[in-house]
Amino acid sequence: MADINLIIIGPPGAGKGTQAAFLCREQSIPHISTGDMFRLAVKNATLLGLAAKSYMDRGELVPDEVTIGIVRERLSEKDVAKGFLLDGFPRTAVQAAALEEVLFSLGREITLVINVVVPEAELIRRLTGRLVCRSCGATYHRVFNPSPGGEVCGICRGELYQRSDDSEETAISRLAVYQRQTAPLLDYYAASGKLRNIDGLKPIAEVTAELRTVLAAKGT
Repeated sequence: MADINLIIIGPPGAGKGTQAAFLCREQSIPHISTGDMFRLAVKNATLLGLAAKSYMDRGELVPDEVTIGIVRERLSEKDVAKGFLLDGFPRTAVQAAALEEVLFSLGREITLVINVVVPEAELIRRLTGRLVCRSCGATYHRVFNPSPGGEVCGICRGELYQRSDDSEETAISRLAVYQRQTAPLLDYYAASGKLRNIDGLKPIAEVTAELRTVLAAKGT
């Protein structure tokens, strides 16, 4: 069976993490995020890992050439022999083109790019629904996991509050940045014929079923 090399894309709040976990479990492939790659490279003290760490320690963005090198190192590991799922990389069309070159040098190519699509209004509802107990730190969601105590914590009866990074203003800003960065990337993969849009507004089980259908159509 041919290896299956996937990329998953989706805005904050789209449920991308849930579906990524399903894909990796179903296909028996590793879930590779940008953060995981950086941490592994730093832990192993590779030259590229140390270079990335120097930028991160200064609070700067890691340059594309360093990131691409770390991606090459990670995709050369034995555990990706049957495939992989990339999450959080590439973020730009430039990175996507560089990734293709890396994969070509390894005798591989991207199988599919999964884009989890959710309307902005729903994303904002999801992103702004989190509530945290000021006393014990328990986390709830107004829609998906409400507190049994109603307006107070169901565990300790403490006050529930919304973190500043969960505000509507922050959510709108995060989504605007995502759309600005990702639109060219989606165009890039749409042109290659590898992009598949998945309706993330459906219940989780239905989204998973749609993913199965897409993968089956690809012969995986």
